[in-house]
Order: sequence, then structure tokens, then C-alpha cells
Amino acid sequence: MRIIAGSRRGRKLLTLKGNQTRPTADRVKEALFSILAPYLPGARVLDAFAGSGALGLEALSRGAQSAWFCEHSRAAAEICAKNIAGCAFEQAHLLQGDTELLLPLLHQQQPQLQFDLVFLDPPYRSDLLRRTIILLKEQELLAAEGLIAAESDAASPPVDLPFCRLQKEKKYGGTMIRCYCFTEDSE
Repeated sequence: MRIIAGSRRGRKLLTLKGNQTRPTADRVKEALFSILAPYLPGARVLDAFAGSGALGLEALSRGAQSAWFCEHSRAAAEICAKNIAGCAFEQAHLLQGDTELLLPLLHQQQPQLQFDLVFLDPPYRSDLLRRTIILLKEQELLAAEGLIAAESDAASPPVDLPFCRLQKEKKYGGTMIRCYCFTEDSE
């Protein structure tokens, strides 16, 4: 795995051995970042369920202002920390622990922080994607024009919430990428 474009183009990234994490394939990552290109310059990014941190690091390499990485697995968080250090991004912040606990804590510590772009790539076939989108809304962590880029298996239906609108979806083999935003009349 590597960073595809930007200031750290070609930089190899470490990944966790075994099947504890599921790295986003390079072709899926390339397609995703071509969709997200207009959102990246100066963006504040959240890479929840970060694994190796590849998505957040790619965003930083392509001009994002800052990135927060949340990872539950201690072993994956250690790999993520090594990748952040290897890329020498001072504006990267790693939080190790359960995303559902970390996000309210982050909001409490930095109540003005809102993300312009959120990557959600939780374990497939779990309810974590839906629950995390609800949490982002409850904690007011998504900026008004913010976008959520969610990865799931291709068979999973889109998240259906009254305050959340599906903007784009694209299937890549067994992977589905969906982009969501919050609607203004979401109360």
C-alpha cells in the first residue's frame, strides 16, 4: 500500500498483517479521491476506523489542512502512528480507542471542531456505519458543507436516516463507496 498522489506520493505505508483490518484497494482509493478532489484543499478530515491511516494520510498528502485518526485496535493504531511519523505530518492527530467513545470526547475537548470530510470504513456487516453517522450529527462534528465518504460491502444498502442524504454511490467489485451529506432541515 502507498500514497497515490500529492506531497507524499509514492510513500509506502505499513499495514497490519492478518485480516484484522481491510485496507482500501489502490484502485478504489484512486476513484474515491478523484470524487473528493474538490473537498480536499484546506479540509479538516476525520479518518474513523482508520486502520493504517491510508485515507487520512492520502487526504493530507493532497492538501487537507489537518486529520484526526480514530482506531480501536491497539495494533492497528501502532501501525497508523508509524505511518503518520513516516509521512512527517505534524497536523495529524491519532486517537486510540472506540470511535463511539472518542467522538463525544473529542467534541467535549474541542467544541468548535467540525470536519469538512469524514472517512467511515467500519467493519463490514456491522451497524457501526449508521451509528457513527448518527453520532456525527448528535455531536455536530460535520461542517455545514461537509461530506461523509463511507465504504461498505457492495451488498449493503445505503444508510437511511432523515437528516442524511446520499449524494453519490459507486461500486468497485465487492466494495461500495457512498458519499453522504446532512440536509439543512435535519432537526
